[in-house]
Amino acid sequence: MALCRADTAILRGLAQRVAEAATHPEQKERERRWYATNALRPLRPVVFCSPEGAWEELLPVSGCACDDPLARAWERSLRMRLYAWERFDDDAVLDDRFPVNYVYEDSGWGLEPQKTFSDQARGAYRWSGALADDDDLSRLHYPQVSADQTATQERLDLAHHVFDGLLTVELQGRFWWSTALIGELAQLRGLEQVMLDMCERPAWVHRAMRYLMEGRLQWLDNLQLRGLLALNNGNDYVGSGGFGWTDELPAPGFDGARVRTQDMWGFAEAQEITGVSPAMHDEFVLQYQIPLLERFGLNCYGCCEPLHHKFELLKKVPRLRRISISPWCDRRVAAEALEDNYVYSWKPHPGYLADVVFSPEAVRSYIREALDESRGCVVEIVLKDTHTCNGQPERFDAWTRIAKEEAERYS
Repeated sequence: MALCRADTAILRGLAQRVAEAATHPEQKERERRWYATNALRPLRPVVFCSPEGAWEELLPVSGCACDDPLARAWERSLRMRLYAWERFDDDAVLDDRFPVNYVYEDSGWGLEPQKTFSDQARGAYRWSGALADDDDLSRLHYPQVSADQTATQERLDLAHHVFDGLLTVELQGRFWWSTALIGELAQLRGLEQVMLDMCERPAWVHRAMRYLMEGRLQWLDNLQLRGLLALNNGNDYVGSGGFGWTDELPAPGFDGARVRTQDMWGFAEAQEITGVSPAMHDEFVLQYQIPLLERFGLNCYGCCEPLHHKFELLKKVPRLRRISISPWCDRRVAAEALEDNYVYSWKPHPGYLADVVFSPEAVRSYIREALDESRGCVVEIVLKDTHTCNGQPERFDAWTRIAKEEAERYS
């Protein structure tokens, strides 16, 4: 595996800029703020801007110069990191690491939902569940990860060839985002049907959730046994927002080589069952998530779902440290429930940034009100789910500047 000279030159040029930016004293200051937040001793609310779907408006893929597909992916990742450093006034740390993930395949559960996609760019899709009757459960199998060690080593060697002397190339195992289970069941069965099943066929739902839980537990065991896990206690995105900087991980007994799940942050959410009661959430979902979350050293919970009527329930999660406060969550209830015992991971409504008319005054008022309501909490501000900026990338610059000013006022 090799890249042409032109692609290599482009990548090394970008890597040089990243390496230089990584030495800026501000990086250490930002790192210190994340450590303090995750230790529940905040210096001030930290701010993180994640354009997500709007990146195409900030840095169109068509603007990449490399020809090779892998080189173009690496190029874009470096350009995104530089863009955020140069334009966003947030607390994201730009370091000199260049992560390379394994080349792998995941077998899945043996049945796949039939998806019908929209003809619109980035449009939605609908699916029909593959679990149609009781017998279909017997057609499932536990998922297995097959890592292609040869292809992985080739990619790692290529990264070293391109970036050595500039960036620190690291092999990282990133095989999942959430260990929620309920999202997988909704995909396999159909969301509406799962909601009906909870009332009409509760025993079936318990059978299915237990099977998924046992499959994921074995899956984690296999990843650990084969040495495919990686630490996420540094400049690593964890949960549904925030970074992993902490001295509390890895756990005692870590040998410095083979990563265990207890050395890592874990994460689960339950967006699919936003509309069910705390009792049903506990019965059909949380009791099956807890054995998975028990494996991890620290945990995050929640994403876009409003959790204000479920905080007492979530306190059952072992070593829970970060809880998502979505745009649809009652912030006052959250502040009273969480106090300074958890990271209050506030996700501002992205509509203020995506609106037809961008109003800095409205953004400032909104952020100030939210911070006043959460006074006494360990707050992080995570701007995400921003799928458009209405073609005005400068809105992100203004938004993060305002958020940082209000965060400093708050402290």
